[in-house]
Amino acid sequence: MASAEDKAKKGELNDQLKEYIHQWRDERAKEEEELKRLKEKQAKRKEIRIEQEKKLAQQKRAEEEKIRKEEQEKREAEALEKKKALEDAERKRQEMMAAQKEKGGKQSQAPAMDARKEMSKSKEQVEEEMKISLSIRIKPLNLDEMDSDEVRNKCNQIWNTIVVLETDKYDYEQRQLDQDYEFKELAERQKLQLRNKAIKKGLDPESFTGAHPPTIHMFSKYERRTDTRTYGDRKKLYEGGWEVIRAESLDAIWKEKYEEWSKRPSKKLPKWFGERPGKKAGDAETPEGEEDGGEEAPAEEEDYDEEEEEEEEEEEEEEE
Repeated sequence: MASAEDKAKKGELNDQLKEYIHQWRDERAKEEEELKRLKEKQAKRKEIRIEQEKKLAQQKRAEEEKIRKEEQEKREAEALEKKKALEDAERKRQEMMAAQKEKGGKQSQAPAMDARKEMSKSKEQVEEEMKISLSIRIKPLNLDEMDSDEVRNKCNQIWNTIVVLETDKYDYEQRQLDQDYEFKELAERQKLQLRNKAIKKGLDPESFTGAHPPTIHMFSKYERRTDTRTYGDRKKLYEGGWEVIRAESLDAIWKEKYEEWSKRPSKKLPKWFGERPGKKAGDAETPEGEEDGGEEAPAEEEDYDEEEEEEEEEEEEEEE
């Protein structure tokens, strides 16, 4: 019995497991189908987005191409207008030059263009206008239609034009050198005149030749008139004072001392403590009144001078 019941239970469990397995498989299949559907939808969206981006890029390129064409057409129209204006100006210039050649008069310069317009132009615009004007003035040569004589004549004509242009260039360069020399000479003359003018006004000679005008010196802060005195005159105003007083006092003292010294006796020598200068031990005393007489005075003066020299030499040796 137990074995039959166990077998029945096992059979039931197996059936339940089979049902669960079938259910899981069905759910898994549904999930796979849903996932597949979502992937297909995502791919379709990507394709749609790519097509939309392509269309937008094409539209953008078309718009840019349209703008570029419009700008190019505008530039071409402006270039044509400029070219026409330059051609008209060149034609008028050539007609004027031809008329002047027929009259035999001197060539006058063309009217100057507005300087502000010329300065406001960029480098590219100037180069473009130069190319247009050169294309008008310099016409291309049809060498295929010309024979040897015509080519030779054209070469000679071009060579003569080059010679004339080089000659004019040399003349203009020499004229520029002459003008530079004249400018320098005029500048030197102007400097000389300004120096003389400054000297007449009592100023420094280089005061008017500098980059800035000279400073105006007033005579004093109480008088509204310029000071025409020279630097030396103004310097003398500050001379004197204590230095002059001291020099005068020194001169007066010197004069007094010199007068006292000049009043001293020329031959009679002074005595120190009642002794005759130059007296040696054992010599007789000289009575008063005999110092000035005879031959003894010069001898005494010589002895005095010798002793004084010896004393000076001894003092110098002691100092050393």
